[in-house]
Amino acid sequence: MRSKSAPWILLAPFLVVFISTMIVPILMAIGYSFSSIERSGLLGEGGVTRSFAGVENYVAALSNANFIESIGRMILFGIVQVTVMIVAATLLALLLESASAKFPGFFRATYFLPYGIPGVIATILWSYLYIPGLSPIVDVLGLVGINIDFLGPNMVLWSIANIVTWTYTGYNMLIIIAQLKAIPGELYEAAKIDGAGAFKVATSIQLPLIRPALMLTIIFSIIGTLQLFAEPQLLQSMSAGITSEYTPNMSAYAFAFQYNDIGMAAAQAVIIAVSAFALSAIALGISSWTEKRR
Repeated sequence: MRSKSAPWILLAPFLVVFISTMIVPILMAIGYSFSSIERSGLLGEGGVTRSFAGVENYVAALSNANFIESIGRMILFGIVQVTVMIVAATLLALLLESASAKFPGFFRATYFLPYGIPGVIATILWSYLYIPGLSPIVDVLGLVGINIDFLGPNMVLWSIANIVTWTYTGYNMLIIIAQLKAIPGELYEAAKIDGAGAFKVATSIQLPLIRPALMLTIIFSIIGTLQLFAEPQLLQSMSAGITSEYTPNMSAYAFAFQYNDIGMAAAQAVIIAVSAFALSAIALGISSWTEKRR
């Protein structure tokens, strides 16, 4: 193991897979985003010509009203959905790690269980609770005079938010619980001696010390929000409010596989990645700023 080549030999399988499945596709996407592909012939039988397009694809992407609207829609989605999900995950974690919690292992597994269901399956299951005539929820609300269309243009975004929240709250809860378990027991003993109650312990000890876990869940959620694809894609056939460019990922997918504009799709993919990086950096910056002010 003293040989300098030994670590690289051990890392070689991982590096090969990582470079071939992560680095190479990213570099190819960046390359395609600066290129223009033209097909000659009625059906492209004349061949494909690739040329350098400069920033033309980026200008077109940022000039696409549907794409910009989809980013704005996901920002609104993230502000509401991520906030609700992180607050719910934090409350569940604090409750399950409290001294008075009964059967915490059972409830941890129960809350985490939705994450084990693939997003496609979860969306199909929830669609039965959204479709009028099939949904018992819609029928019960109709009996009391509340007529609501969960798949209508004004509601479908929040119906998707409900599916995402149901799926990922338990996952984020486990991350927070792992951080809670790392808190030294001496702090709890000192707080008990000082007469601090459960609420004081949560606000003065637990919440400040789980800040790294909260930031991790927030960053994961921001990235996941901009990557939202499966849920709206499946609900598209059931809701008139979901277009082929409803989310940024759906827009890139549409340009790549429906409009055959690889350059535009690659440019949108790069913009999505940069946006996720920028929003994550902003979240980290705000966290660092608040930490310095404490």
